[in-house]
Amino acid sequence: MRPKGVGSIINISSRSGLVGIPMAAAYASSKAAVRNHTKSVALYCAGQGLNIRCNSIHPAAVMTPIWEPMLGSGPDRSKREAAMVADTPLRRFGRPEEVAALAIMLASDEATYVTGAELTIDGGILAGSAAAPGS
Repeated sequence: MRPKGVGSIINISSRSGLVGIPMAAAYASSKAAVRNHTKSVALYCAGQGLNIRCNSIHPAAVMTPIWEPMLGSGPDRSKREAAMVADTPLRRFGRPEEVAALAIMLASDEATYVTGAELTIDGGILAGSAAAPGS
């Protein structure tokens, strides 16, 4: 990117990098480091006159194979899945293609003025209260 002077760096962090996680302090701290590194790189590139943008994506629970051991495959899987996202306003897991779509937007020419940003994709969990939709 430096020789061309243009590009887009997209770091994947986590919602856990934005809030404290009592039982996962090391994980949350490492994701918070990604957040700060993103902002530092964005400022460095801008200061060097490079048209290289750097942003981070902060997903919450996204349905990937990592969830399989917790969800299992039995008849009560849907109950366990619902319990895992009960505090998420949209009441569902995110999908990998939703995270990919956000990354594609950040990499595109439609986002040439976006740098140092942290974009959450979390079903509304960081928006505030987890009140049920329509209540």
